[in-house]
Amino acid sequence: MRFAATFRTVLTPAALLRLGLGWGAFVVALIARPVLSGQLPGWALAAVLAGIVAVIVVCAFGVVAEAEHLAHRLGDPYGTLVLTLSIVLIEVILISAVMLGPGEHATIARDSVMAVSMIILNLVIGVALLTAGMKRDNLRPNTSGVSAYLSLLVVLATVAFALPALIGDGGAYRSGQEIPIIAATVLLYGFFLYRQMGAQRGDFQEVTEHRDGVDASTRAPIGQVLSQYRTEVIARAVVLVLTVIPIVLLSHDMAALLDDGLDRLGAPVALSGILIAMIVFLPETITAIRAAHAGEIQRVSNLCHGALVSTVGLTIPAVLTIGMLTGQTVVLAENPTNLVLLGVSLILTVTTFMGKKVTALHGAAHLLVFLIYGLAVFS
Repeated sequence: MRFAATFRTVLTPAALLRLGLGWGAFVVALIARPVLSGQLPGWALAAVLAGIVAVIVVCAFGVVAEAEHLAHRLGDPYGTLVLTLSIVLIEVILISAVMLGPGEHATIARDSVMAVSMIILNLVIGVALLTAGMKRDNLRPNTSGVSAYLSLLVVLATVAFALPALIGDGGAYRSGQEIPIIAATVLLYGFFLYRQMGAQRGDFQEVTEHRDGVDASTRAPIGQVLSQYRTEVIARAVVLVLTVIPIVLLSHDMAALLDDGLDRLGAPVALSGILIAMIVFLPETITAIRAAHAGEIQRVSNLCHGALVSTVGLTIPAVLTIGMLTGQTVVLAENPTNLVLLGVSLILTVTTFMGKKVTALHGAAHLLVFLIYGLAVFS
């Protein structure tokens, strides 16, 4: 009886509609792939792209709804971690699937992760801080948690984008260097998750959290919460993942159409990866902006910085492993322009989140860096 009531609560008509829309659109795109792979007229190409984006946006709001229910039930960092890992894991699988497919994809991981890095560190955080800062005056992040994220990002970004050019060949690690890099990255990321969900859990909670009248320090232990609400948590996590998957799959199918459209417009090839990354991380973006609007600035950091740590920490070992097994060269070294912009983004993140409070001015500075990144893509 209780089991059935829980599923009625989770599988609402709106949730079922979003699941049906997302998976139905994917099936239609799969069936129509021979037609879509041809040379579509300009109006038809625009119409198909608009339809796919519309479906993705509807599904994104469904993901946000489930993520917020889980965050409310589990508390941070567990609630946001579910959303972050759902999206990042599927993104890693998507990149891996492209590498395992036909053709040469030596720079797919580098280009994807760099686009995600600039989008999250500057566009998403910039909009979130601008939104929150225009409404509130006392936004205080948990500097211990942000510091932990930034410590990992500095190391992981260096390993991913700078070291291959300094100690590797042609921007790629040598065969003898890949195994130590894979092992060290996996161990560091695993230790991070262990600490985040254990002894350092408090570092990733709001400095003063009174959401729904419950102080963070008085929350029930996670084991007790899972024991009491196990069925609901599992059901919502499954619905969240099943809603995320069509977003990623449709984004993958959309890539070829987007490349075609941008090629007709004479736009740079890198713009396609940026737009796809923005769409894939749309659910996390919406959640971060809504959290900022509610004054939950540490949750913004958990969503954004946590997503980036997971993206780099999981993508680099995955693509290097695939490269070793298939004999492919994985080029990770970035060009000087992107390295400078990434360095500026990390320094700006330190100055933004290590102060006593964050403001709308910080958000504007992050948005300017993203604008400069956009200019660099078109240069």
